[in-house]
Amino acid sequence: MKDVIKAFDQYLKSQSLKFEAVVIGGGALIIMDVVDRKTKDIDCLDPEIPKEVKEASKAFAKLRREFLLDDNWLNNGPVTLKRELPADWRNHLQDLYVGEAIHLTCLGRADLIKSKLFAYCDRTNPDFEDLLKIKPTAKELEDSLEWVRFRDGNPGWPAHVDLAFSVLKKALKYE
Repeated sequence: MKDVIKAFDQYLKSQSLKFEAVVIGGGALIIMDVVDRKTKDIDCLDPEIPKEVKEASKAFAKLRREFLLDDNWLNNGPVTLKRELPADWRNHLQDLYVGEAIHLTCLGRADLIKSKLFAYCDRTNPDFEDLLKIKPTAKELEDSLEWVRFRDGNPGWPAHVDLAFSVLKKALKYE
């Protein structure tokens, strides 16, 4: 994904476009060298991708077929998470990639862990493996538990979260 971002940076520059965004998910973890798995997309949390950048991302996918990108490889899929994150999440952003036309940031560690824990409880894979690579501390897990418990209105959700956290703690050798 790093090669994709570098090439897309040059492509946007050639099109006289600039793009700044907060990205999360597997794409962010790959760019940070936390995980080395494949991902099919870059999840932009904020802002909404401008129309001209979205169109450029589709043109880039067609032009650079060797990257095997879908048309929607650059997307705002997780945008609803903005409403769920702690109110001060923007204060903890960290630089992820600074190029000539692209500036990507990602969530600070605590918020990134919370978002990954929520995703893990919601769908398990590949988020469980991502969390093992992130290696949240026992304290970071404890600090995130209540936040994750209240992300879903399903009456069984809190018990599901407790079980998922227990499995993760065991895998991280905290239990």
